[in-house]
Amino acid sequence: MNLYKETKSLVKVNIREYGMYIALFVIMLVFTIMTDGLFISSRNISNLLDATGYIAVLAVGMTLVIVIRHIDLSVGFAAGFLGAIAAILLTQAGIPVLLTIPIILVLGIVVGLFNGVLVASIGIPSFVASLAGMLIFRGALLRVTEKTGTINVKNEQFNAIGNGYIPELANVGGLNLLSLILGAAFIVLYIAGEISKRRNKLKYGLEVVTNQMFVLKLVFVSAIIAYITWIIAGYNGFSWTVIIMLLVVVIYHFLTTKTVLGRNIYAVGSNPEAAHLSGINVKKITYIVFGSMGMLSALSGILYTSRLQSATTTAGTLFELDAIAAAYVGGVSAAGGVGKVTGSIIGAIVMASLSSGMNLLGVGISYQYMIRGGVLAAAVIFDVMTRKKRS
Repeated sequence: MNLYKETKSLVKVNIREYGMYIALFVIMLVFTIMTDGLFISSRNISNLLDATGYIAVLAVGMTLVIVIRHIDLSVGFAAGFLGAIAAILLTQAGIPVLLTIPIILVLGIVVGLFNGVLVASIGIPSFVASLAGMLIFRGALLRVTEKTGTINVKNEQFNAIGNGYIPELANVGGLNLLSLILGAAFIVLYIAGEISKRRNKLKYGLEVVTNQMFVLKLVFVSAIIAYITWIIAGYNGFSWTVIIMLLVVVIYHFLTTKTVLGRNIYAVGSNPEAAHLSGINVKKITYIVFGSMGMLSALSGILYTSRLQSATTTAGTLFELDAIAAAYVGGVSAAGGVGKVTGSIIGAIVMASLSSGMNLLGVGISYQYMIRGGVLAAAVIFDVMTRKKRS
């Protein structure tokens, strides 16, 4: 009974953090029942995660942009344009993949820094600056693809990024061994990280949950990771898209939670004036966040182009809105200063799960847009209500 009360209290206090996980669990359970288990099949979960990749990467960057109280509407067509440039470099310039990818990522940083300069140095509102960027990159994409409409990429190495899977090593009972090893490693890292976090809290006399509750949390999350790993390993194993997505999350999670830069980003988002007075260079933080957003736009463009094995005139359409929706559903606050990159990934998976489940049920595209819009509105309403309660 005490455990039940503590669980209820923990969820209530941390409803912002746990709400999205509960929502994802409910969505997956409902669609699994309604599709007679088809939704949770290895093939569908693998395809769902692959389709989430390029939006999830954008959502990570967008989370930090929203955290510092800005927005970037240019990321969609920037991704489409940079993906098209990658296709041109590979097909027309004959530049190898290992050189093309860093070139595109650097171009992405330059694009992001340009937005950062407009916002931080010139003082243009980020909405207007990025809207101008969106129109510019939309035109640039049409310009580079106008001759053929589609630039087909026949480079196997590049296309494997969006369609390939990690090596199998061995097959154990129909399961990909390397994927099982990676899943186990991820569980070990998660447990080690949580234990380390708990020890640090105890060291500084901060409040922690009871040992019983802590163990229950570790077992529950580890079981979810193990189950998803088992499902994916039963198909083709982890795709390179999922590996890249996980690497982005791990790197950005570390940067935002374990470094001075991360603390400064949240300080700027919570109160820019106070952050400036305390010695934080707000302009520099803005440059870094927008530069990071540009780089992730480039990575998103690479993932999308390699997944389609071509660059098209419509690439990047509505990417920015999907990324913003994923960030808000994942718990980022419209008021700034609040939001986790891990939450943005969950938000992206929630939105992708809705689309996948509704497609399996044959729901019309018009209803899909309305339902996804309703979910986004609910997420923002939830954010406003929880902020009012805290204040």
